[in-house]
Amino acid sequence: MTPAERKSLIATYKAGYDEVVRALAGIGPEERDWRPAPGEWSAREVVHHLADSETVSGVRLRRLLIEDNPVLQGYDEAEYARHFRYQERPWEPALRAFEAARATTVQLLESMTDADWRRTGTHSESGPYSTEKWLRIYADHGIVHAEQIRKNRAGWAARSR
Repeated sequence: MTPAERKSLIATYKAGYDEVVRALAGIGPEERDWRPAPGEWSAREVVHHLADSETVSGVRLRRLLIEDNPVLQGYDEAEYARHFRYQERPWEPALRAFEAARATTVQLLESMTDADWRRTGTHSESGPYSTEKWLRIYADHGIVHAEQIRKNRAGWAARSR
């Protein structure tokens, strides 16, 4: 990965929180909890997922940076949603957690050295894992979920017609 590619991916990562906030602007209580289909997430559940995913991913990056060849554990996001009652809990603290975790991780990403970008470990589910792979995976995660929220909102609006 070139320095220019890194810079672009970091900018995309940094933009993720603001994209989610824009996608949520003006959302109503019923719309927030509407699911487009059984087994799909509501906007509220997406926000909780982002908070938990950002927390887990931030720890993964930090472990890659300070541990020699760490083993990074996968997790079951559907089980997180069920067990941590995403659909029942207020989303405001989760949105703040997503914002804070992302902001502190951006600070790390922007200060990483060439040696930091060569750090590696192993993911329990996907095998070899590096800081560069981490960035490729998480750069657009917030933006992907912002689009999911927008699609949910479009589905909600179409349902109401």
